Amino acid sequence: MKTLFIGGIKSGKSRLAESHILAIAGNTKPYYLATTEFFDDEMQARIQVHKQQRQDAFITIEEPLKLFSAVQSCPGPVLIECISMWLNNQLYHQIPEVDTLQELAAVLKLPNDLVLVHNEVGLGIIPDNPLARQFVDLSGRAAQLMAQHCDHVFFCSAGLKLQMK
Repeated sequence: MKTLFIGGIKSGKSRLAESHILAIAGNTKPYYLATTEFFDDEMQARIQVHKQQRQDAFITIEEPLKLFSAVQSCPGPVLIECISMWLNNQLYHQIPEVDTLQELAAVLKLPNDLVLVHNEVGLGIIPDNPLARQFVDLSGRAAQLMAQHCDHVFFCSAGLKLQMK
């Protein structure tokens, strides 16, 4: 089963996704695939909050770029936190969009139970610079791809989830 949790920043999607995968995993410890590369103190602090939140309930793998090989190496359910940061990393490292979307499509075809977390960034205005527009466009295409392949899609806001699919 594949499930997408999508919502704005601080919408509660990470907490909801963690609860969801723990319920799916039952008595086994699920994998937590952390994709964030951190370059500053503020991002490191955000990562620490997530680590404290999940404590030892997960087997954590940190992989900012090679999503397919990381998921493929996991024999159980995987929470990917988060696709948005992985897309950011892909852009930062100048990975072509076509390669990024092909890799995401390949991940979605793996037999693992997956829970994906993604920031909804398409509800605002069109960004004023080309890189931000590129990210918003890539993020939107990735969201559509994930929603198409996921069994369940939840939109998150104010710590609540609304089932879309």
